[in-house]
Amino acid sequence: MTETRISMNCKELGRFKELTKVHEKQQTLTQAAEILGVSLRQVKRLSKRLKIEGAAGLVSRKLGKPSNHQMPPGLKEVAIGLIADHYVDFGPTLAHEYLIEKHALKISRSTVRTLMLRSGIWKGRMRRKQRVFQLRPRRSCRGSLVQIDGSPHAWLEDRGPPGSLLAFIDDATGAIEHLFLAPSENTIDYMRATQEYIQQHGRPEAFYSDKHTTFRVNRQGALSGTGMTQFGRALHELDIQLICANTPQAKGRVERRHRDLQDRLIKEMRLRGISTFQEANAFFPTFITNFNKRFAKPPLDPRNAHRTLLPEHNLERIFCLKTPRQLSKNLTLQYNNVIYQVVSARPEYALSKQEVTILESLKGEVSVECRGRKLAISPYHCMHAVAEEVSSKEVHAAMDTPRRRYKPSRYHPWKGGRRGCSAPTKMSC
Repeated sequence: MTETRISMNCKELGRFKELTKVHEKQQTLTQAAEILGVSLRQVKRLSKRLKIEGAAGLVSRKLGKPSNHQMPPGLKEVAIGLIADHYVDFGPTLAHEYLIEKHALKISRSTVRTLMLRSGIWKGRMRRKQRVFQLRPRRSCRGSLVQIDGSPHAWLEDRGPPGSLLAFIDDATGAIEHLFLAPSENTIDYMRATQEYIQQHGRPEAFYSDKHTTFRVNRQGALSGTGMTQFGRALHELDIQLICANTPQAKGRVERRHRDLQDRLIKEMRLRGISTFQEANAFFPTFITNFNKRFAKPPLDPRNAHRTLLPEHNLERIFCLKTPRQLSKNLTLQYNNVIYQVVSARPEYALSKQEVTILESLKGEVSVECRGRKLAISPYHCMHAVAEEVSSKEVHAAMDTPRRRYKPSRYHPWKGGRRGCSAPTKMSC
């Protein structure tokens, strides 16, 4: 006598158990229907199957049969072929849109995704190979490498405007070397913060930063200029190497320190009632001393790699914006929508068409030099800017800055008046 093996799932086993009780007169069909969660009519139908076919009658009739909603034969091969030929680098959603619009294939987005996964054309997010970042050992001595980065955040909470905290973190010790709170990450504030850092600690061997436009020229194929930013030029004059990281994980010490500062520093300033950038910058030295006592690590080499300033290092002249210009035939030049006139007692042809350098200090003072000699200038005409160019990290600060509205004069044609009239009027005098 051969044995017959029946495969049943948990749902079907539960039905077999309850219907067996019904056949043994241990419960009624109504009670079985309530336990199984089906109608009385369905229980009667299942009970009849069990009597006639036995336990095999409770197995689903769809087992081993193709689905009624399956794709037509050959449609999968056609879809995979079109995707492999034309949309191999497309995502499932975009590939599904093109298959419907361009090829009129009646196929769902989930089916397209399944086909791309099975064929290896697309990899799901969980299946994508994660990048592995190897641990980099710390530098041996203090001042050998300083990580620099800015973090835009509501540092003053609701007591003041949001800003960006510029942090200088030593790679060897993890200590906070300097903090500076500014409205945004921009070249002027980075220069001001770096000047304060150098005056306090000296010149480090290298700075480690991201690829913000302050540190790196990000325009591909730029033909004009020296290929160096204003901040990079200042560091070059001080013999400080500037290294730009490819990923945030590469400069993880300053990134993790920002995470700590967004917790501890904000609470400290809240307790002290600090509500302005000036008060925050004045409080930072006290906070840095207490923070480093707890979390800074001793370096492997006790030597300090910071270097002192040389006599030729004039920080006021180094940390400024230097822009090359060429004097016109009339000894004029244009800078920041202002035309400057060079005042010279020498004949005009001596300075005509000469290459000059415009120096704008961190305080906004503008001066002009020619071959190392300062020229006397005077503003001649101020023009209105057509459009202002700012980086992505400065757009919010630029929009929040109040703009000065143009106010026409008393005798402006808009007001309909003329000079010499007692009152503005459209009638001539």
